Amino acid sequence: MSGIGSLDGRVAVVTGGASGIGAACSRLLAERGAKVVIADLNETGALDVAAELGGAGYGIDVRDAAAIEALAERSEREVGPTDILVTSAGIVQAPLPPEDLPLDLYDNVVAINLRGTYLTARAYGGLMVKRRRGSIVTISSVTAERSVPLHAYAPTKAAVTNLTMGLAAEWGRAGVRVNTVEPGYTRTPALQDQIDKGNRDPALLEANSTLGRMVEPEEIAKAVAFLASDEASAITGIAMPVDAGFFCAGTWHPYGGVRDR
Repeated sequence: MSGIGSLDGRVAVVTGGASGIGAACSRLLAERGAKVVIADLNETGALDVAAELGGAGYGIDVRDAAAIEALAERSEREVGPTDILVTSAGIVQAPLPPEDLPLDLYDNVVAINLRGTYLTARAYGGLMVKRRRGSIVTISSVTAERSVPLHAYAPTKAAVTNLTMGLAAEWGRAGVRVNTVEPGYTRTPALQDQIDKGNRDPALLEANSTLGRMVEPEEIAKAVAFLASDEASAITGIAMPVDAGFFCAGTWHPYGGVRDR
C-alpha cells in the first residue's frame, strides 16, 4: 500500500501479537505495508498469525530480559532493522479487594504489564536510538487515569503511561518517537473471558461510555497505526484514549447517566 498512512517496507514488531489488540495491530500494520514480526508467549499463535500475514513469528516471555535482548538481535538479523515497536503483551486481573488479591498474581501482572513493556522498549529502543529513527507505541489503558478495583492492573497501566512520556523525552533528540494508546473496554478474548467468569457486566461497560458500546480491537489498531506512521511525525509523549467516550461518561453517573438519544 502507498499513500497516506503507508508503512511500506517498514519492519514492525508487535509483542502480544497472537491475539486481541496485538493481533488486530499486526493485521492492520501488515495491510498498510509493514513487514510484521509477531512475538508472543503463545508461540504457536504467533507463528499462525505470522503465516497469515507473511511475517515472522517468535515465542517470547516478556518477563525474561535476556530472552528479549536475544529476540531483538535475532529479529533484526532475520527480518531487518525495526522501524516500529508495539508493546501489546499484557494480562488482566479480576476486580479483587487487596486482601484477596494473591501476591503472586500481583507480581505477575507487574512483571508482564510494566516490566515487560520496559524491557521490550529498552531492547528495541536502544537499537532505534543508534539508527536515530523509530516509533514505539505502548498499550496502556483508561484505567491508568481513573480509580478502579484493579489494584495490580491499573497501577501498571498508569506506570506504562508515565514510562512512555519518560522514554519520549529520553529518546526524542535521537529521532525516536514514543506514544501510548489508552484503550477503553475493548472486546478482546481476555475481556470476554472476564465477562464469562462473571467478573465484568457487559451492560455496565457499554452504559459507562458516551457511545453506548465497547471498543473493537480494530479501532485500537487504527490509532496505533496512525501514531506509528509519518502522519504523526510531530507527535511524541502523548497518551491517546480510544475509549468510546468512557472518560466523558463517568461524571454523568450522578445525574442519571448519559441520556439515550
